[in-house]
Amino acid sequence: MESISREELELRYEAVYGTAVDGIIVINQKGIIESVNPSTCRLFGYSEAELVGYPVHKLMANPHREAHDGYISQYLSTGHKKIIGIGREVQGLRKDGSSFPFWLSVSEFKIHDATVFTGFVHDITELKNAELEIKQLNAALEAKVSERTEQLADVVNRLLASNKKLEREVHDRQTAQNALHQKQDELLQALEREKELSELKSRFVSMASHEFRTPLATILSSTALVRRYAENNNVERQLFHLEKIRTTINTLTSILNDFLSLTKLEEGRIINNPEWFDLESFCYETIEEIKGLAKNGQNIFLQFDGDMRTVYMDPRLLKNVLYNLLSNAIKYSEKNIFFNVCLEPGNLSIDVIDQGLGIPENDQIHLFDRFFRASNVTNIQGVGLGMNIVRRYMEIMGGEISFESKEGSGTTFSLRFSL
Repeated sequence: MESISREELELRYEAVYGTAVDGIIVINQKGIIESVNPSTCRLFGYSEAELVGYPVHKLMANPHREAHDGYISQYLSTGHKKIIGIGREVQGLRKDGSSFPFWLSVSEFKIHDATVFTGFVHDITELKNAELEIKQLNAALEAKVSERTEQLADVVNRLLASNKKLEREVHDRQTAQNALHQKQDELLQALEREKELSELKSRFVSMASHEFRTPLATILSSTALVRRYAENNNVERQLFHLEKIRTTINTLTSILNDFLSLTKLEEGRIINNPEWFDLESFCYETIEEIKGLAKNGQNIFLQFDGDMRTVYMDPRLLKNVLYNLLSNAIKYSEKNIFFNVCLEPGNLSIDVIDQGLGIPENDQIHLFDRFFRASNVTNIQGVGLGMNIVRRYMEIMGGEISFESKEGSGTTFSLRFSL
């Protein structure tokens, strides 16, 4: 291997030292500059003669200027490195008083037992300017992002407001449509009720004209006979025909009452108005009112069970129901009628039992239909409205009605209420 002479080494050192881009400063342990390279002079604006022999803090701006000499003495006494072998950013001070940032790296070496420090100065002005520019760009970007975010938030808020407004409009429109549909349904229902009522009236007029013809003829003929028997002083025959007139008038009244009740039901004018009353006394009063319709030898027997006597119900509706069931039992039976009532806490049961014609099995499914009459009672006056009215009264009172019947053996109607 070819050896390099001392002179060659010195020339190479001088070439590196003289052409280095970064500043190189050699100081002694007292902080006095012993040598500088040309880049150091260029960076700080001094000549070599203006630096060699001067304290190195001449090149430092505060706060590093006052503290720099202490770094070296502290290191020499304690061995604690503040800059040496670590590197740090320092503010440099030029001859013209201006400052600039540089990165200072310090190393040490010994020559003849003397400690010498070498500082390498790397100008980081462009780096700092780039950092500042980046910070400014970031700040501008953040401001732009914030501005755009605010604009976006404003747009989103406007969209949300528009959506809410649209939702309200849709809701209002839907509400209006629902109200319109409901009104249409109500009108259609009202129209259907009007049609049904019109049909009901037409059918009733047709049926009533037929059903009224015979009773009216009976009344007219009986009236004529009463007058004739009055002339002959035949009191017995007068009373017979007067009773016939009374019975016929009751039949006509019953038909008219059924029609009026059904009309009120169709028009929604029947409502439940409950009140407290004595049920046992009520039942006896009902029997007393209806027994005038009973046939000769026909009786109504009331059996009332239970410790309670008072109920909270609509007495008018209940009386109409019982009157209808009891009058039917009288009409379609020749034998006695049993009227059983059981009143217990929370429950009321009423049974009306007759031993009459009964209802044919094929007709039972239609018993509660309007204008329906069983096939075995066509020769008995009636319009077929009573049981329909009874069922609807029971619905209004919140009760239930059922029946058991066998043709030729009679019928039992059962009423059930939860109190």
